[in-house]
Amino acid sequence: MFANLTAHYGWWLLALVLIGAELLAPGFFLLWIGVAAAALGVVLLMVPDLSVLAQSVLFTAFALVSCYVYWQFVRRAAGERSDQPLLNRRAAQFVGRRYTLETAIVNGQGKARVGDSHWLVEGPDLPAGSVIEVIGVEGTTLKVRKAE
Repeated sequence: MFANLTAHYGWWLLALVLIGAELLAPGFFLLWIGVAAAALGVVLLMVPDLSVLAQSVLFTAFALVSCYVYWQFVRRAAGERSDQPLLNRRAAQFVGRRYTLETAIVNGQGKARVGDSHWLVEGPDLPAGSVIEVIGVEGTTLKVRKAE
């Protein structure tokens, strides 16, 4: 009987360990599992005679729900708040822009000058000096077409 009365402490301790582990390996995954453990600790405070099987099922359900909430709402909301969503995707910033070919596109590949650097480009064969438009990015290669 006494073990059941203090079972919620074990779940709260697990929650602290998981949230602490999140500080060492950030990624927000362990945080939400820790939230699930803390929630189960609250449930056990209200219903102390819950069986181990019921605790396991509830913990699994809480963990799935908390991770789902993170992926669907928190993560999406955090991504929308950025005033520069393409900051770490430099090449994606070039889509829709026009540049001049530095070297001709031969057999589908060439180079274009973008700012102070040269970028590999892929597209239809065009002579050097042609104006191109970036229509996509694959890795560090710009997908281009002749600008109209």
